[in-house]
Formats: sequence, C-alpha cells, structure tokens
Amino acid sequence: MWSGPRNLSTAMMVSFAQRHDCAVVDEPFYAAYLQATGLVHPMREAIISDGETDPSRVVDFCVGSVPEDKTVFYQKHMTHHMIPEFDREWISRVRNVFLIRDPSRVIASYHIKREDPTLTDIGIVEQVEIFERVSDMTGEAPIVIDSTDILGDPEQMLGKLCHSLGLSFDKRMLHWLAGPKPYDGIWAKHWYGSVWESTGFSKSSKSAEPVIPASLSNLADEAQQYFNRIKPHALML
Repeated sequence: MWSGPRNLSTAMMVSFAQRHDCAVVDEPFYAAYLQATGLVHPMREAIISDGETDPSRVVDFCVGSVPEDKTVFYQKHMTHHMIPEFDREWISRVRNVFLIRDPSRVIASYHIKREDPTLTDIGIVEQVEIFERVSDMTGEAPIVIDSTDILGDPEQMLGKLCHSLGLSFDKRMLHWLAGPKPYDGIWAKHWYGSVWESTGFSKSSKSAEPVIPASLSNLADEAQQYFNRIKPHALML
C-alpha cells in the first residue's frame, strides 16, 4: 500500500491486521530512509536504532516469505521513503495499491504534527512516480483508492478493494480495539494518537473542512496537480 503521510494509512494497516489471514508491517523503509537522507524527524535516532537501515535487507523482507505463516502480507509504505538511491525493481514482485487523499487535507493534518511541510514531506511526487512505473511495468493502471471514499462508506470501499485484489471481504476489517498495536512502528506515540483512540473508520474526519495557513496554499496547489494525475483511476464509491 503506497501512501503519503496523514492519508488514513495507519487506519488502513490496522484494518487489514484484523483479518486472520493477514500479516502487516509498518513503514519498513523508514529507518533506512532517515539514515540515508540525514533528515531530522521526530524520534529520528530511536527509529534508526530500532529499524533496518540497509535498504537491500528491507527489500528481501518485503519480497520474502509472508510472516506468521499468513497468506496475505499488507505492507504500509510511505512513498517518499523510496528515494532514488534505493532500488525499486522489487516493486514488480508485489501487488501495488495506491492510497490517496486530497492534498489540502494531508497538509492540514501534517502541519499540526510537524510545521511547514514540503512537497517532499507529503510524498505526492514519489507516489506519482511509483504509480507510473507500475503502470509501465504491467501495462495498466494499478489499483487506487481514495481515503475520503473509504471514510464515506468503509464497508463498500473495503469490499471493492478486496475484490480488486482477489480477496474475500472480512467484516472484521471495519472495527478494532482502541490503543497501541504490537505491529505499530516505534514512532507511533508521536503520530498515531487519533488511531489509538479510534475503534473504526470515523466519518467525522471526512466532513471536517481542511484548514491550512496561507503560507502553505502554494504547496497545496502544486500537490493538487500531482493528485489529479492519479485520482481518475480511483475505485468509485
């Protein structure tokens, strides 16, 4: 699942984790990304210490055996973690889905946690790059799903996503227990507060209008141009 931050990506990971046939992993390239770029993120040193910093080993994990003897392996990936220095050939060996969200909502949410995000921070450029690469490899557009549509009708949209993947829909995907999860990344205590408080997909998040400072309006406009290249391919509500 290729997503930018603040895209409903954590809730989607938790949703798939409710399936008895599914193992999940939370942003496996994060430590390697921070180590390679030198970027300062919240909890940077803890993330690097806790995670795998060799991207080739992360790749081996992603294309290797499914953990826990499960049949489905849900991998939550941040698109901006796939920097040019990292080999992307492995992407052809997995099934790729793209989780999108209106950029204004992404920026408004990100700005609350980490001020003044950039285009690189929200991963929309890399999302388009990876989307187009998968399209070229397969000869058709990969699956795209909009987080706003998921919030509008979780059961219908998750059902459509599962059908597109050749999976049966499991109603357990709609609800979960509140609190931290054993598969959360170590960074969860900084970013996952709202998901920890939730027990399912919240429709209230869909209706709230995004509020971004005027200083970020140009960023939102630029990001929107990239978003518009993927949005037409999204599963319909």
